[in-house]
Amino acid sequence: MPLLARTILTPLHIDVRRGAVADLAAILADGRISAGGDVAVVVGPGQGGQIAELIRPSLRSADVFTVAGGTLDAADELGGKLRERSYDAVVGIGGGKTIDVAKYAATRRGLPMVTMATSLANDGIASPVASLINGGIKGSYGVHIPIAVIVDLDFVAAGPDQHNRAGIGDVISNISALADWELARQVRGEPVDGLAASLARMGAEAVLAHGGDMTDDAFVTVLAEALISSGLAMAVCGSSRPASGGCHEIMHAIDALFPGTSSHGELAGLGALFCTYLRGDQRRFAEMSACLGRHRLPRLPADVGLTDEQFVEAVQFAPATRPDRYTILEHLAMSVTETRERLADYAGALRDHSG
Repeated sequence: MPLLARTILTPLHIDVRRGAVADLAAILADGRISAGGDVAVVVGPGQGGQIAELIRPSLRSADVFTVAGGTLDAADELGGKLRERSYDAVVGIGGGKTIDVAKYAATRRGLPMVTMATSLANDGIASPVASLINGGIKGSYGVHIPIAVIVDLDFVAAGPDQHNRAGIGDVISNISALADWELARQVRGEPVDGLAASLARMGAEAVLAHGGDMTDDAFVTVLAEALISSGLAMAVCGSSRPASGGCHEIMHAIDALFPGTSSHGELAGLGALFCTYLRGDQRRFAEMSACLGRHRLPRLPADVGLTDEQFVEAVQFAPATRPDRYTILEHLAMSVTETRERLADYAGALRDHSG
């Protein structure tokens, strides 16, 4: 994956709380984003339209665009609409697919973008990456990070529980990604950005250590802040390295081979747990397994509807999804038979840990 844009390293404003939608209205009204209220509001098929109506009185001249599908075509179509008049900024309201479409279109038009997240499914809230489907294959595209990130816990709570819990898997996958980054430093001399690594690790450790769940505002706030920190880590180093290692290679392989299997965050968590087992880090394996289990997230291929053979196929294909990366998967270079054997051992370790 090419280096990401680094022109904006930190958002202007971050707000995570109940009632935060009022803050979005205030930002747009006082001219910090748009002096004349000439903004393009991008919403998805979910709660975005409701939020757009709440903030509309604060905007003197705004257009609302509805997007769906999370595809490159949708982002290009939105970009064409943004060229039809002069906008000061783009406001993306919704889940990951909507925000990624808005980020891509805003970047291509050179417009600042504000994120109003209604779900916590992955770290796309503030990341310099837009994950978009092109020709049936999900790809990653470098974009500018939002200049403001707002998460209203009221709207998060109103969303699907499983969708929000998936973000936990994405956050804790940072632990595995950072271990892969360190492995690449040791074996290939790859430079590691200490600040980026600290930002990515900080959020992951906080989620691992917190005893709450998605019914607890304190935990949800920690999760939201961890996802934002993960995005900032990528922006700081100009790469997705601090949050994407073998865990995401497996995720991308499953997306390519078995489309629609599960969400980004669920697959990232599963991939991270398997890679941590391969790495032989028993302490981390126990911590991550306990966290995923506590939050009812997948730990075995069967939990996402895959057979063991399908998962083995995905692990074999995974390194091809990120040819520039060096992770535990490239390091071990397992054969099909070895992967099958390690997966059986991994399942046994999970049973022992659960017992």
